[in-house]
Amino acid sequence: MSESERELPKPTPETQHFWDGTRQGELRLQRCKKTGEVYFPPRHFCPSSGSTDIEIIKASGRGTLHSYIISHLPAPGFTPPYAIAIVKLEEGPKMMCNIVECEQTPEALVLDMPLEVSFEKVNDEITLPQFKPAGH
Repeated sequence: MSESERELPKPTPETQHFWDGTRQGELRLQRCKKTGEVYFPPRHFCPSSGSTDIEIIKASGRGTLHSYIISHLPAPGFTPPYAIAIVKLEEGPKMMCNIVECEQTPEALVLDMPLEVSFEKVNDEITLPQFKPAGH
């Protein structure tokens, strides 16, 4: 995938900790100190309680395949077929990503299959979290 073709995220003050973590090979999430809820995507307040008393935690990087589609349409930076997936993280939240290092077929992409995070360095600022079958 070419950096020049693919639309890349633009870090904001609320998401900078997340992108700093991916560059260091860590998946960082936020946890509400009031409720203990871990949430994603990053924001400056807990979506359940509204509290701004939050902390950043290092996630395990493990999850399961919750849902996906296989796109056969070309898109900038992607070669079809490719999976667009929702992974349920071990800590609770769900995250949209791509599944890598496996065939992009319904036979290979089994719901609830164990996954682990993999990091794709795109440039010096952005490293994208992807998921692959656990143990690959």
